[in-house]
Amino acid sequence: MVSQLLPFSCVDGPGSRLVLFLQGCNYQCKNCHNPHTIGLCDGCGDCIATCPDKALTLINANNKHQTHWDKDRCSQCDTCLAVCPQQANPKVTRYTVEEILAILHHQRHFINGITVSGGEASLQLPFIIELFKAIKASTSLSQLTCMLDTNGSLSLTGWHKLLPFLDGAMVDLKAWQRDTHRYITGRDNHAVFKSIELLAQQQKLYEVRLLHIPGITDFEQEIDALSCYLLTLGADTRVKLNAFHHHGVVDEALTWPSCTQTDIEALAASLAQRGLTNIVLPSIYL
Repeated sequence: MVSQLLPFSCVDGPGSRLVLFLQGCNYQCKNCHNPHTIGLCDGCGDCIATCPDKALTLINANNKHQTHWDKDRCSQCDTCLAVCPQQANPKVTRYTVEEILAILHHQRHFINGITVSGGEASLQLPFIIELFKAIKASTSLSQLTCMLDTNGSLSLTGWHKLLPFLDGAMVDLKAWQRDTHRYITGRDNHAVFKSIELLAQQQKLYEVRLLHIPGITDFEQEIDALSCYLLTLGADTRVKLNAFHHHGVVDEALTWPSCTQTDIEALAASLAQRGLTNIVLPSIYL
């Protein structure tokens, strides 16, 4: 289930990329900028009456209520997202691997690869494996790199199934301490560290991403431990710093302070002083 397909992106991995944002996430991040990608539509129908374009209807599929989206009538006002009690998106599209391959074939001369993101992409692991495997087997598409944008919660067993077809992964480390990570996401970070370490060992770790939320995340307080850990992956490990902003967030996170350029530059300087050499800063601050 695809929440959104971006034909071109230059911020979701190396070069120009087609990006699939898959629906569904196993985290409940308080700071999520796309909370409508977390849940799965259960066909409750609450969104239907609110749609000003009458683009949503309730149908019966396999004896289950299912929300049907008419994209030709939709004006993308996103009213439905605001009223959904499941933090879901009734505007998902179901693609087959063959349909994605056809889109990639059409755009193959203009992109460097494909990135699958979310939600949490690894929740649809069989689809990703089948897609990446097909890309690598295609004579016209095999030059495209296959990347995953993930929260790192995938099991080691899952990673080993994916690794033969994966070129690289961008992994979010939401916080250093387990309690802080659990407070922000609802889950601990044990699997995240295991994922990062495995990917680094297999030379498939494209970057570690740190979202800095002043006073909430613990990267500043744990800078020595964090830096030592990142250095074990290699001093040239790509570390991308992202600045928290309020766009798209809801509830408690709206009361948190935005991250300024000064905040980010201070964190970057602290990491650099401790030996990290490949630190990427945000291109914009909102």
